Amino acid sequence: MKNILFLPIAMFAFGMDAYVVAGIIPDISTSFQITEAQTAQMVTAFTLCYALSAPILATLLAGFPTKKALVLSMLVFIFANLVTIFSTHLTMLLASRALAGIGAGIFSPLAAASATSLVPAEKKGRAIGLLLGGMSAGTVIGVPAGLALATWLGWQGVFAVVIAIALIGLVGVVLGVPHICVAPPPSLKARIALLTDRPVSATITVTFLTAIASLGLYSYLAPVITGITQQTNLTPYLWVWGLGGMIGSFTIGHVIDWVKRPRAILLGILTLMSVSIFSIPSSLPLSSIIAFVPFFLWGAAGWSSLAPQQHTLISLQPEHSAAVVALNSSSNYLGGAVGTLLGGFWLSHGLSVTQLVYAAAAVGGVAIAIQIGILRRNANPVATKCPDS
Repeated sequence: MKNILFLPIAMFAFGMDAYVVAGIIPDISTSFQITEAQTAQMVTAFTLCYALSAPILATLLAGFPTKKALVLSMLVFIFANLVTIFSTHLTMLLASRALAGIGAGIFSPLAAASATSLVPAEKKGRAIGLLLGGMSAGTVIGVPAGLALATWLGWQGVFAVVIAIALIGLVGVVLGVPHICVAPPPSLKARIALLTDRPVSATITVTFLTAIASLGLYSYLAPVITGITQQTNLTPYLWVWGLGGMIGSFTIGHVIDWVKRPRAILLGILTLMSVSIFSIPSSLPLSSIIAFVPFFLWGAAGWSSLAPQQHTLISLQPEHSAAVVALNSSSNYLGGAVGTLLGGFWLSHGLSVTQLVYAAAAVGGVAIAIQIGILRRNANPVATKCPDS
């Protein structure tokens, strides 16, 4: 396992870089004299390119040495963050975020393939879990930590911290990861082909809608909290959301093993997420611990939603498990990008942050409806008609 210990550090930098903007939107908006909706599109640029770069570039990278591809993608990511720090206008800022997403999107599937090839068969699950844990920790811990650092370092200093973490990961890859050949990540064609399977496409749709509601709204956490309460201290809310996310990530696997019904578990998760989001406008003004409860439950539900989906998809397509899990991951980040884009459109047209929260809860409601349909079809499979006697 020692050969892959630096890969989660790089994944931590990616997770932090993707959503740290959520906490420092006001600072960036002030620096560039742009609206908060425009600033939030930094998240859209990163997550959209993260979701699309791996499948689109997978074919182009086939046959390219794995270690060189890992190093090159990290260099692209680090360079992009340097451009972010020294950006002078919005176009340059968004372009740098897109480039950072491309670097992260190339690195992540190659890192997963490398990790599983460098450990014994019985440790492959732990290796993947370590990488996913690094990515999630970068979001749930790195984002509130970045917000705290911004107080002393400014928003540019936060991206400098991301670069420092990424450099540690890069040095670890250069010195610790051997030269290996791994199978290329699933191509865009392979992922799209799976969508012709109706159960798979329905499951992926739920993932997509869940990300629109959860990750899309998270990008606007700063304007939501400030708009409803006039508070400017976002750190406690981000930490509570992150704590819920960590607990959800680490406990959902045990729940799945115990209940053994991932589809039913996901329905409960979606219901908890939607109700929690819906209750934010009414609970936020309360000056008590109750104001933080929806953020904790939302974080726990949002981050625990992917595991049941992965279990379901692997059971549906056991021969294409790598491709279908990769497709689910792309759908998750694509949903986050679309959610952020729609949220910006919403706010730029004069609609309130309270309405934005309710809209996110409504999208969660659509996901619930689709999941109920999936459960019903699974419980009542189409019977084979017998010929008339």
